[in-house]
Amino acid sequence: MSERKTIYLCLAHMSETGEEQKYVKEAFDTNWVVPLGPNVNGFEKDLEAFVGQNKRVVALSAGTAAVHLALLACGVGPGDEVCVQSFTFCASSHPITYLGATPVFIDSEPHTWNMDPELLEKAILDRKAKTGKYPKAIVPVALYGMPYDCDKIMAIAHKYGIPVVEDAAEGFGSRYNGQVLGTFGKYGVLSFNGNKMITTSGGGALITNSDEEWNEVMMYATQYRESYPYYQHEKIGYNYRMSNICAGIGRGQMTIVDDHIAHHKHVQALYEELLADVPGVHIHKQPTTLAPLTHKPVYDSNYWLCTITLDPDVRIKGQENAYKEIIKTAVGGAAGVIHVAESATTDCQPNENVEALRVFMLDKKVEARPVWKPMHKQPVYQGCPAYINGISESIFKVGMCLPAGPYVTDDDVRYIVDCIKEAIVR
Repeated sequence: MSERKTIYLCLAHMSETGEEQKYVKEAFDTNWVVPLGPNVNGFEKDLEAFVGQNKRVVALSAGTAAVHLALLACGVGPGDEVCVQSFTFCASSHPITYLGATPVFIDSEPHTWNMDPELLEKAILDRKAKTGKYPKAIVPVALYGMPYDCDKIMAIAHKYGIPVVEDAAEGFGSRYNGQVLGTFGKYGVLSFNGNKMITTSGGGALITNSDEEWNEVMMYATQYRESYPYYQHEKIGYNYRMSNICAGIGRGQMTIVDDHIAHHKHVQALYEELLADVPGVHIHKQPTTLAPLTHKPVYDSNYWLCTITLDPDVRIKGQENAYKEIIKTAVGGAAGVIHVAESATTDCQPNENVEALRVFMLDKKVEARPVWKPMHKQPVYQGCPAYINGISESIFKVGMCLPAGPYVTDDDVRYIVDCIKEAIVR
């Protein structure tokens, strides 16, 4: 019997027609191998057509770069504060610090796990009372593809005149009331990392509202050069433009984006069906709210990743060995070099049964990971203002991500669920 493949959380999937190769070959054949060119322009137009709402799009080297430039375009600078969702990946908050500003972390509401509107408004008023000024921007996040409460967040932002930078890096193709995420705020952020809904191998994009905004962001993305026959710089710019080769991959990926989104939703539905009778294991679902006029679902998640929670009393095989050894390498498919920790534990970590299930699944060649650790519990942000209700910390203790990418088959999902059942001690 052949050895089972490893099932990763989410890996990019190339189109079966080879559209990506066509565009990449064209870039080499025409010698457009720089951070500009026909593929970049074409990819931006493809994205503009996809998101709609008469938006303009700038293709960039990373989603993190898009957050950075969006905040810069909002006027964020040293001494400012930015309200940002705490339950997220660090790319949502790190760019705030690049600009010398301070993140103000906002905890989650329990239904979508995204930014709590009531806490947001409390934070805005409290920061005004404490600092004499309102936060400079608001950064809500589509966690694991789940839309946040766009109506409430945008109403609060409008009430206090604060621009919104939508971090839809994980929510490409997710919709709220039929409208694509990333098109509600002043700016929208997309990511095309190798594990996202579509990929350019690495890359991102910034959605803007007008030609003027698009032009200013483009200037900042290309070193902010003045219109002289030589290089004159009157503002600090960045080298953030997407390459023509990466954009070629993106153009090919856009031909199958709808298939990818449909597949992720199908995988979610299958998990919901197969986990329904597993005691103590709960799959996170989108709210069932219906729009008053159309009676259609308000929330339409792309389910970039499917997530579960484990009841604290669920016991997992090998649980007695959880957190006994220091991990010395990146976990699962995580990229990059990591700093070896001094201790196997921290003061905020998943429960022992969650860690035991991660290890058990890894032995079964299934990549499963904890959900994001809230940013307000990260040592690097110690001392930053945080408005907390305990939701994100409680989910972090019991939550786990399951594979959902285009390579995950129905048989894979059945195998994953069978592994979860096998792991539970009855």
